[in-house]
Amino acid sequence: MIKPLRKAVFPVAGLGTRFLPATKAMAKEMLPVVDKPLIQYAVDEARAAGIEQFCMVTGRGKTAIVEHFDIAYELEATLRARSKNTELAALRELQMPPGSISTVRQQEPLGLGHAIWCARAFIGDDPFAILLPDDLVMSDTPCTKQLADVYHETGGCVVAVCEVPREQTNRYGILQIGSDDGRLVEVTGMVEKPKPEDAPSNLSIIGRYVLTSGVIDHLARMERGAGNEVQLTDAMAKMIGQVPFHGLRYEGRRFDCGDKIGFLEAQVAFALKRPEMSAKVAEFLKQYV
Repeated sequence: MIKPLRKAVFPVAGLGTRFLPATKAMAKEMLPVVDKPLIQYAVDEARAAGIEQFCMVTGRGKTAIVEHFDIAYELEATLRARSKNTELAALRELQMPPGSISTVRQQEPLGLGHAIWCARAFIGDDPFAILLPDDLVMSDTPCTKQLADVYHETGGCVVAVCEVPREQTNRYGILQIGSDDGRLVEVTGMVEKPKPEDAPSNLSIIGRYVLTSGVIDHLARMERGAGNEVQLTDAMAKMIGQVPFHGLRYEGRRFDCGDKIGFLEAQVAFALKRPEMSAKVAEFLKQYV
């Protein structure tokens, strides 16, 4: 029997050094794309996939992330008094059911795998999604919903994948694949950040995963991999053969918002998608290109 997917983990403990000085006193996950912070896009995507419980793996200076989803009584009262109903409605959309958000602290930056292990009590014996807010996906069907649909079809684990230039394989977790129908691929192996000449394919994992709880047992060994960190990719590789494991060529466009150029591109793309501002944005862009 396939367990329902109701939990999601958001690793948000990173320092955001590529965006200094903007992130000196501000969590990078709170950087806005148009008028929503990255973490809100990720949470909204998870909610659209039926996720009901959310765990933020945080670090020092990250309290604003959780506060963003809390009720701001004074602000709401001010907006109500000024009849700012549109703004008030936007705030109310953020509200989460009581008890639905948990936080755990990753005290040391020991890698993505370590961050997920920190959420082990939250995960328990349940399947769970992982969303990296740096990866922002524009799609008709939310990316995590696409993964959830595959999970409910196949069970086991499923990761979102896309093709990358061969010379860039040393930046990503790369799949070794078996059967491939053009949409769903059978995962037979994976390696973290291989050299281009050693890469088994050019199919890269992006920051969207649905995993079973067995991965925690492998992470608990605290084995170090690339960058001397506890790599999630290494733990997932040990799951292959134990449970069904697939990669999904998701529908949509991914923006790497951990990179300045990707972040700026996301601003433009998401602004152009907004009916109330697309024409004005397109017009002013003509001045610069």
